Amino acid sequence: MGITLRNVSKSFGALGVVHDVSLDIPTGDFAVFVGPSGCGKSTLLRMIAGLEETTAGSISIEGRDVTEVEPAKREVAMVFQSYALYPHLTVFENMAFSLRLKKTPKAQVNDMVQEAARILHLEEQLQKRPSELSGGQRQRVAIGRAIVRKPKVFLFDEPLSNLDAELRVQMRLELAKLHREIGATMIYVTHDQVEAMTLADRIFVLKKGVLQQAGKPLDLYDDPHNQFVGGFIGSPAMNFLPGRVVARQGGMIRVALDGLGTELSAKSDASVAEGTAIKIGIRPEHLVPTEGGFEAVVDMAEDLGGVSYLHARLATGKDIVVELRGRRENFDGRKISLSADAGEVLLFAEDGSRLR
Repeated sequence: MGITLRNVSKSFGALGVVHDVSLDIPTGDFAVFVGPSGCGKSTLLRMIAGLEETTAGSISIEGRDVTEVEPAKREVAMVFQSYALYPHLTVFENMAFSLRLKKTPKAQVNDMVQEAARILHLEEQLQKRPSELSGGQRQRVAIGRAIVRKPKVFLFDEPLSNLDAELRVQMRLELAKLHREIGATMIYVTHDQVEAMTLADRIFVLKKGVLQQAGKPLDLYDDPHNQFVGGFIGSPAMNFLPGRVVARQGGMIRVALDGLGTELSAKSDASVAEGTAIKIGIRPEHLVPTEGGFEAVVDMAEDLGGVSYLHARLATGKDIVVELRGRRENFDGRKISLSADAGEVLLFAEDGSRLR
């Protein structure tokens, strides 16, 4: 069951913003829609909520077609980027507001708000007003307002964007705990792929309204379908180097790196002719300092203790990032030689598609 979208599209006049998206989210999953600004992820979320009409296709929630159902009857609750709390009401009153509108008995309202406050660690804040709370506490109140409605699906539209870096990390942990405790289906929209990787059971990567790939976070990280997914998922981002096919033999492809005077091998059965122009993808942690590789000059080293990021420049002028762990040498300004294991080198066609 869960949530099913089939061939869903959205247009504003002649402008198409979501194109033929089909996806399945099992009941109880934490799904994340991720992609750059303008990719259609928030529009897709609003279509599931019923706040945007569906131009084409169908949307089902727990086996029920809700494509034409008004938002209030879809049994979903949405948490927005802005807290949208009533400033003159207490935390208790903000969380109880929708229940009182539905004429819920007073004792039941009290029990439901108290339970939501317990889950969100807001018991001591119930008589305060929003102005007396921190940003993280206000966002928890907004989530609590959704919890008391007991929806089948929670929809989060970039809810942590207004928080500082430390609070974002704290709230990510609290959202993960919340999901484990209540077990509801959740869909979360963000442009921050770190949030996507840390929160999601399943990630859906979008680009210009088109679903690029869906899967478990580490599956997308290890096995991207195309160059866009490979570059978007992972921080620091995957390095891409231009090259040409030199030879194919026994499940291996030998490639020459343009302008660097050296070659790399990649495990691949792709049928590509010698001389074909390709892109070589290597994650920062898979670049290894070694003799006989391609050379780069380190412009800056970010030494973070357990890990260092070397921002280096190739002879072609292209910038790359190298991740090193457990090494505390001074690399600034040094020339280093790099290579990568064949099993860690990914190949992409000129159009961005993966060569397997």
